[in-house]
Amino acid sequence: MGRKLDPTRKEKRGPGRKARKQRGAEVELARFLPPEPETGKKKLSSHGRKRAAKRRLGAGGGPAGRKPLGGGGEQEPTGDDGNAKWLAPAKAKKTQPKGNHVELSSDGEVEEGSWEMEEDGSSEEMVDDYGASSSEEEELLPIEKAALKQKPDREGLSEDDSEEEEEEEEEAEEASKPKMGQKEEEGPDLQLNLDIDEQFKLPTSEEIEKEDILFICSLAVVGDSLTVFPPAEPPDLHVIHQRIQGNMEVLQDFGVKREEGRSRQEYLALLRRDMAAYYSYSDFLLTKLMDIFPLPELVNFLEANEVPRPVTIRTNTLKTRRRDLAQALINRGVNLDPLGKWSKTGLVIYDSTVPIGATPEYLAGHYMLQGASSLLPVMALAPQENERILDMCCAPGGKTSYIAQLMKNTGMILANDSSAERLRSVVGNLHRLGVTNAVVSNCDGRQFPKVLGGFDRVLLDAPCSGTGVISKDPAVKTNKDEMDILRCAHLQKELILSAIDSVNAASETGGYIVYCTCSIMVEENEWVVDYALKKRNVRLVATGLDFGKEGFTRFKDRRFHPSLKSTRRFYPHTHNMDGFFIAKFKKFSNAIPQAQKDEGSAVEAAAPPTAPNTVISEPPPKKKKLERSKAEEEQKLPQPALKKKRSLQAQRKPLKA
Repeated sequence: MGRKLDPTRKEKRGPGRKARKQRGAEVELARFLPPEPETGKKKLSSHGRKRAAKRRLGAGGGPAGRKPLGGGGEQEPTGDDGNAKWLAPAKAKKTQPKGNHVELSSDGEVEEGSWEMEEDGSSEEMVDDYGASSSEEEELLPIEKAALKQKPDREGLSEDDSEEEEEEEEEAEEASKPKMGQKEEEGPDLQLNLDIDEQFKLPTSEEIEKEDILFICSLAVVGDSLTVFPPAEPPDLHVIHQRIQGNMEVLQDFGVKREEGRSRQEYLALLRRDMAAYYSYSDFLLTKLMDIFPLPELVNFLEANEVPRPVTIRTNTLKTRRRDLAQALINRGVNLDPLGKWSKTGLVIYDSTVPIGATPEYLAGHYMLQGASSLLPVMALAPQENERILDMCCAPGGKTSYIAQLMKNTGMILANDSSAERLRSVVGNLHRLGVTNAVVSNCDGRQFPKVLGGFDRVLLDAPCSGTGVISKDPAVKTNKDEMDILRCAHLQKELILSAIDSVNAASETGGYIVYCTCSIMVEENEWVVDYALKKRNVRLVATGLDFGKEGFTRFKDRRFHPSLKSTRRFYPHTHNMDGFFIAKFKKFSNAIPQAQKDEGSAVEAAAPPTAPNTVISEPPPKKKKLERSKAEEEQKLPQPALKKKRSLQAQRKPLKA
């Protein structure tokens, strides 16, 4: 019902009432009553100062007959004590406290004791408890006078603001102390870090050998606890990272920032060594990557491989729509977004409260867990309804089911893979996703033209070294060498020739081959495509993808066909997807051209036998040479032996006839 009114209790109005109710009212009131009279603010009247002095003397228990200070000269106490002369002013002398607190009386008026009471030359010099005169203020240092001038500016600040200012001033003073007390002799030591930032210097060979020894020792300790090497700390990655940055700055402006007497190869060797230690790559693979990427882009690629790619799914339009699937997953607590404008079926998953691979929608076949880069080859293939499609390396079935989805379960898809173990996952995914137009086979892709041919389109996702999916398989950083790359390239050349031979060039709607790998090595991509262009009647066409970087037409000392610009490369640091390479061929003739020598290739794929009408010019000279040797031998034989040999030859002729 509310509080009852007590007529006997009358609360006073004014500052005193606010001071009792509000905490920190003294600070708020100090904004309006600054201590300095020259600020132009309103000051207390003479009567107010007298009343405040009386209240102060009464509260302090002083004699009743004492006059208030500030009206005339200094007043002597009534007692006869000799110490009264220096004790009496101590009660009248009050200075403003540091916190700018203003003392309030019981009736809400400001007590005059918080300020030094001075009038127009009427107040005399006052003495503190120890006999110090107020004239000492004239002897203040310049820095103290400057601080007094800043006090009026600080009085309008709250306690929190003033504390923050004090902390900032203390930090500034601490930062300035070393500079103020610094000697000239200590200058080079303190400027060492600045010199390192300004100019990068290569470490000496002794320092490099020492780091190598420490690194080897640390590896030995980790690998075997019974090693005889002494325990050593691994190299400081922070120092290596700073050295990489400084080295790259020098290489980007080598003519200006390089150290005299040092070559570019020395800087590159140190950079390759530091990157291999910092990112845990083998020297072989890092050398290959440095040939492919410029230095700034190389660092971005290496950093991107340390971060996993986003989880993406593909909607199975044979059973649902992307809008309905997205709504169902959102209701289950999945945070998702469309994959991009280039895909009509992809969704990217940011986080989820349920496992994405075990939802009822997944088990019902409404979507497939598939990387964004795996959607691109099927989009480049662009299968049409009622066509015959060959997926030469189909496991685990993501691309095969996407082809069936685009064909709306019409036509025929031959899903082949050389691994019987991996075909189990293909069969399971095809059943779950509702694919009914696929035939699964377990054959070697290199033998496929003999098994079955005449397809409209062929998709070849060739086995590769996996240098584009390092974020998924970090073991690729160290377990690949030159022989692995060449072995993969040799197999890819054989597979791509078989894929081209399996396509019918006379197809009304097809005649296309899409070659793709999850590698970024030139030996597995442009080299293989250029080999296929020389060995078969095919040409490169546009992939139909709006993004991606163009393939290489020249790499180091090699020159490829100019049409390789139509191929596409995808990188994790530029497109936020796994590294991928895609090339699309159009076959214009089923005839196989005559085999030619590929002198530029280090590895030759198996080629078909030569045509029967091949001209052989070497045997006739060999036959003539053989006849000459026989005639010379007959001349060397004696006459009886020669007659005997000729008689034997005459006897053998009728038998042969």
